[in-house]
Amino acid sequence: MAGHPQRIDWVDYAKGICIILVVAWHSTLGVEAAAGREGFMHALVHYATPFRMPDFFLVSGLFLARAIDRDWRTFIDRRVVHFAYFYVLWLTIQFAFKAPGFAAEAGWLEAARLYALAFIDPFGMLWFIYLLPVFAVTVKLVRNVSAWIVWPVAAALEIAHVQTDWTLPLEFAQRFVYFYTGYLAATHIFGFAGAAQARPALSLAALAAWALINGALVELGWAKLPFVSLALGLAGAGAVVAIAALLARFRLAAFLRHLGETSLQIYLAFFLPMVVTRIALLKTGLVTDPGTVALVVTVASLIGALVIYWIARDTRLLGFLFTRPAWARLERKPKYALQPAE
Repeated sequence: MAGHPQRIDWVDYAKGICIILVVAWHSTLGVEAAAGREGFMHALVHYATPFRMPDFFLVSGLFLARAIDRDWRTFIDRRVVHFAYFYVLWLTIQFAFKAPGFAAEAGWLEAARLYALAFIDPFGMLWFIYLLPVFAVTVKLVRNVSAWIVWPVAAALEIAHVQTDWTLPLEFAQRFVYFYTGYLAATHIFGFAGAAQARPALSLAALAAWALINGALVELGWAKLPFVSLALGLAGAGAVVAIAALLARFRLAAFLRHLGETSLQIYLAFFLPMVVTRIALLKTGLVTDPGTVALVVTVASLIGALVIYWIARDTRLLGFLFTRPAWARLERKPKYALQPAE
């Protein structure tokens, strides 16, 4: 362990990889939708589809065991109220930008209905923040149920490929197995990361094989098949863990570690620089290739989100954007202000 105290380097590297893939996904799809054609970035985000969110949720479940046996008041404060505060806050911020467009199409009453609906059905890209407390509470409720029952049920939900327009049950069915796996197998996952660091040559060979298999299955269109999607999700999550462990061991690409340390803040704030950069590039025509536009938007989104965070962090008036205030707490004497999305 190095750098930030109480943090594990490879975990932050893994989060850094994940947040880049998430931002690239939204940036690329937004650019392609606006431009009406695909660019070279489409291949990258398409390749990462089987493991992009599985790894994010698996890593998010790693440290739940530390909190699972706490009393319900403390648990709800740190695992539910914490994320609920940021969800409601950033939902309101995002809606302030999007509401005029909704109102222009269907009226302000419909815009208000959509805002109210977002408290039941997660809004846009904020669904990840919404799902984290749902997953945490679910694990706490079933912690005394045998994992031999819970994990197969969670896996069956993913394999079933539930089809619904309601985001909550859809994403729960697709993602819970990875969060629960992170919680359940945390000790083994940390051991796996250590083994990857101890045998870098073998790890690289295994990663090369995984990369070829993942790419082939994605290219063939088989990655979304039942059972295959689960296998690729778990294998891809393991691959990201191994890559992160190797990068941490050799201290390469340190910027990934910093992105991982601030992954929650980036996730909350990247939508604004993403939209502004996309509109500016497409309207000015300075860059015409959609792949290049998507790449620039991705980089600008990451940097822009960090700048917003740094400004808010150093400004008392804006601190509430990323630091949960005392009034939004259940604990009487909170020990810290902002938890990472673990």
